[in-house]
Amino acid sequence: MSKPTYYITTPIYYPSGKWHLGTCYTTVVCDALARFKRMQGFDTYYLTGTDEHGQKIEGVAQKAGVTPKEFVDKQVDTLIKLWELLGISYDQFIRTTDREHEEAVQKIFTKLYEKGDIYKAEYEGWYCVPCESFWTKTQLIEGKCPDCGREVILTKEESYFFRLSKYQDRLIRLIEDNPEFLLPKSRQNEMLNNFLRPGLQDLAVTRTSFKWGVPVPFDDKHVIYVWIDALANYITALGYTANDPSLFNRYWPADVHMMGKEIVRFHSIIWPALLMALDLPVPKKVYGHGWLLLGSDKISKSRGNIVDPVELSARYSVDAIRYFLLREVPFGNDGIYTNLSLLSRINSDLVNDLGNLIKRTVAMVVQYCGGIIPEFGVVEENDKDIINNAETMLADIIKNMDSLLVPEALQRIWSLIQRANKYIDENAPWLLFKDSEKAKRLDTVLYILAECIRFVGVALTPYIPTTAADILKELGLACPDNFDGLKAFGQLKAGGKVYPDKPLFPRIDIPKELESMERRAAELAGDNSKPEEAPSKLEKAQIAIEDFAKINLQVGTVKSAEKMPKADKLLILKVDIAGKERTIVSGIAKWYTPTSMIGKQVVVIANLAPAKLRGVDSEGMILCAENKNGDIVVVSPESLVESGSEVR
Repeated sequence: MSKPTYYITTPIYYPSGKWHLGTCYTTVVCDALARFKRMQGFDTYYLTGTDEHGQKIEGVAQKAGVTPKEFVDKQVDTLIKLWELLGISYDQFIRTTDREHEEAVQKIFTKLYEKGDIYKAEYEGWYCVPCESFWTKTQLIEGKCPDCGREVILTKEESYFFRLSKYQDRLIRLIEDNPEFLLPKSRQNEMLNNFLRPGLQDLAVTRTSFKWGVPVPFDDKHVIYVWIDALANYITALGYTANDPSLFNRYWPADVHMMGKEIVRFHSIIWPALLMALDLPVPKKVYGHGWLLLGSDKISKSRGNIVDPVELSARYSVDAIRYFLLREVPFGNDGIYTNLSLLSRINSDLVNDLGNLIKRTVAMVVQYCGGIIPEFGVVEENDKDIINNAETMLADIIKNMDSLLVPEALQRIWSLIQRANKYIDENAPWLLFKDSEKAKRLDTVLYILAECIRFVGVALTPYIPTTAADILKELGLACPDNFDGLKAFGQLKAGGKVYPDKPLFPRIDIPKELESMERRAAELAGDNSKPEEAPSKLEKAQIAIEDFAKINLQVGTVKSAEKMPKADKLLILKVDIAGKERTIVSGIAKWYTPTSMIGKQVVVIANLAPAKLRGVDSEGMILCAENKNGDIVVVSPESLVESGSEVR
């Protein structure tokens, strides 16, 4: 029986400058999806590549004193090395300068022309060179490009047009009748209300003002513009129009086209219309995720706010950067990158939660069992919860991944990690070891912990593959190529050895590291001065111990979180404290997403008088620390403690 197929694509990237962390986001997400589907048993094909033609490339190459091909060759080489560094497991890397692609584009253009869906006329519009985009006058913002904010130029030239307006009604029906075609739902409303229902205009698909492009086969004064050249890569890569269309027949239509929200219009309107004109099926799903923001701006080459993924990976490890990208950004919405958010995520999740679980468990197996995995004995009542957590994990992850909820999938894995850390404290193996009559119970507890680690290692393989391999290696296991090992608890063989290793991720001294990162940023900006010292705060009046004793500080666990409507700075948290749930409003939305707070343990002023904030009753306050640059860090216990534990 043949495997089900899964075809996933990123947009092809424009090699006109330095690659940045925002570029990596889509590719890392798609890589995790592709790896996951392979382990799930799908015949998976993952495509990425580069869009190498256009006026911008031609102009940059001229300034550099090289040919456009020489310029893009160097850029593409750098990108391929970046993907190798990040462990991107693509099946094909397509370049629009590939001879096979160019020939296929010419055949597609000719077919559309002969069908009457392409015609010659004159074009006039506002053009942004950095973004390679045309805009109408009403779309401009203060006369500038609505995307990058740069100057636009009025362009008038002869052009071939694609009859996009012809497919307007079919496109409306496509989106309205197929709610899973364009996601998230906000993108559907945007495309329908802003573009389709107001009426589509025919689309200019050739240019005469530059030469760096695919020539129109019957009119070499024109080069085929990006809409057909770049978008067609998704089918030309599979051999559409080629002598061997076997890949096309096997994988098309695509299961997922993934891209940033700024190019959703091209993929959900122009691309399906071209496919309709070619009498081809449209992709099953187009997903426009949010931007990775640096402060309040999109991380972008054209905006100049580069965050270097190579330098970050060298400093903190590839898997730390992969994990941050996959876990921090609420999928479909914008996410914010700050140095603090990266370092906090590494310390809290990778060091405190994951690293401590592996280190403590393996150390106890060495100390109490001579480094040999013990027998799985009698399961007691308080073991059932953690075993159920492990056994139901795969189904929950699959559900999230099928909905493209990647952060939620990782959050589900972390629920087992956090449960296992709590299980250690509940069962106190160090006390069981002191009681000779509880030797079998000690064996069972340590076996359950080791088996949970095996579950975690397998589950993390698509997301942070190097770390997953290191985790399983400490249990004497190799990374599997499927999820069969997650279908039943108890598959870890007793009698095997554990192999203690160095910590998975070193703990970061965040204040010192932030200072170091600021110095590095100043160096890159050409400023060798030291970062400004944070202004000292006025000393507050001393209090007596009796005053401090009035404050009731307790540890709570965040069960849910959401943004306060019409309040950018506020999150509404539901916090469990000793089994009782409280609503707490906290002004941390600038530094923490709702998703990142779920499952986090926080310190709460539990006896603070309730206050109404924006109409919501807030029953306490969570403690935070503010560093010298004004960033906020939520105060959390170094390791998991019981909800309701007092802070003294």
